[in-house]
Amino acid sequence: MKRLSLMLPLFAVCAMVPCALSVPAQAADDDKVPYWASIDTDKAYMRVGPGDSYKIAWVYRRQHLPVRIIRREGPWRQIEDPDGDKGWMRDLLLSRQRAAIVRGDGLIELHAEGRDSSPMLWRVEPGVVGLLGECTDGWCAFDTDGHKGFVHEDSLWGAGEP
Repeated sequence: MKRLSLMLPLFAVCAMVPCALSVPAQAADDDKVPYWASIDTDKAYMRVGPGDSYKIAWVYRRQHLPVRIIRREGPWRQIEDPDGDKGWMRDLLLSRQRAAIVRGDGLIELHAEGRDSSPMLWRVEPGVVGLLGECTDGWCAFDTDGHKGFVHEDSLWGAGEP
């Protein structure tokens, strides 16, 4: 009986080891595509294939431009930009920080809170890029160069499910 009581702590430790060695949920989710990302540099090349030897298709000069990651191949990510163009970009040029771009034909309103009855703070034109906060009930927190507020989720590309 004494021998069994000495082994119980060992069994408890052994039972916890698989939990400690398992991959955290966040890390497992990082491998799933599609997902949203944003360009994390002032100048980024999109190539026609996953490698430096492939031709450059586009040069992006808009930090925080949202992109949809649709495929992974080693350190390369196949992206889709807001215009629907697809190509490959190095993961070092991308960030998981969510961003969005205003879409539509006219100005949209940036409100103080996530509801139509809240005060309008700014008007924002299509093509404006900003950092995206949490989206709730059809409204998203949006920050464009320090101008913070809430916009309708359907006015943004980069919000919602990828």
